[in-house]
Amino acid sequence: MNQLRVGMIGYKFMGKAHSNAYRTLPMFFPEAVKPEMAVLCGRDGQAVQRAAEQLGWRQYVTDWKELVARDDIDLIDINAPSDAHKEIALAAAKAGKHIFCEKPLALTLSDSREMLQAAEEAGVCHMVGFNYRFSPAVKLVKKLVESGRLGQIYHFRAWFLQDWILDPEFPLVWRLQKEIAGSGSHGDLGAHLIDLAHYLVGDISEVIGMSETFIKERPLADEMTGLSAKSSKGKDAPKGPVTVDDATLFLARFENGALGSFEATRFAAGHRSTNAFEINGSLGSVKFDFERMNELEVYFTSDDEDVQGFRRVVATDPAHAYAEAWWPPGHTLGFEHTFIHEVLELGEAISASRQPEPNFRDGVKCQAVLEAVERSVSERRWVDLSEM
Repeated sequence: MNQLRVGMIGYKFMGKAHSNAYRTLPMFFPEAVKPEMAVLCGRDGQAVQRAAEQLGWRQYVTDWKELVARDDIDLIDINAPSDAHKEIALAAAKAGKHIFCEKPLALTLSDSREMLQAAEEAGVCHMVGFNYRFSPAVKLVKKLVESGRLGQIYHFRAWFLQDWILDPEFPLVWRLQKEIAGSGSHGDLGAHLIDLAHYLVGDISEVIGMSETFIKERPLADEMTGLSAKSSKGKDAPKGPVTVDDATLFLARFENGALGSFEATRFAAGHRSTNAFEINGSLGSVKFDFERMNELEVYFTSDDEDVQGFRRVVATDPAHAYAEAWWPPGHTLGFEHTFIHEVLELGEAISASRQPEPNFRDGVKCQAVLEAVERSVSERRWVDLSEM
């Protein structure tokens, strides 16, 4: 297969990121499977028409069922709100379409398992959108861990800090409603940390956590776009309950004996999107912060004592993943490049008739940890992943 006909459902924040990836991929990876931006789908006819024109989609429809049933579509891209993932994915699998679904995979672990089973029984390729895996610096961490250069891994500590709903008058967007989003900072931000932990260190065996919703009610939103929203009535606007967590923290043990700590919050003033982690091993350590995504701090115990310390590695040299396709060394990459690399992996997997990584199995593993933490918070105890 040298061309992939894509039908995409959703066109806002993630829709723009995915559209940019499909458009840009052939320019910098000319040997890759070329995505054809065939059909865009959204419920609002006028809005989806404008989005199709802006983002570069050839056609648009307002009924996702019509899109899934079309014979001229190879891949269904799902970046609609989380409550829509399961129904669309099941229909896409039944129709024999490959599936690219944003995280979290589903609202519940049972739903995510049902999606995995349907995709596997249909024999289609399935991918879940954990884009941070595709940062060159994160790929370097994977290489350092797998090669043994960090030795035995002792600690993984991670934090994803934002402040975009710090204002109590910020409207009640869908991400703050459990029936649509599934959970708050835990499933939105913490899911990325959990996937990075699985990818870099290994499977988690048990967890214990705590969470809090700091603002219990918010003004009802009149308009939502991506992570922004408006309430025209201001402080006089009627309010609705916030039904998800504002912050969740948990501790974890890994199957290989390493210890982990995780923090996800939308109430960390001054942190726009601090997605960061540190790994400590017997032979060295690494530190990564996505706000400085082109850099990795690396420490090796084997360095001479008089020069020991964390060194800054700029992960844009040809020795690093994807770098040869981009700019000269030292010229930076951004958030959008992680999605381009993600789509590259998806196309290569489909062409080779293998499952991409990460796929729905990784989405199910992540969902199991998310729900184990929620159970731990509810029951105030350690929860073993074997219970899930």
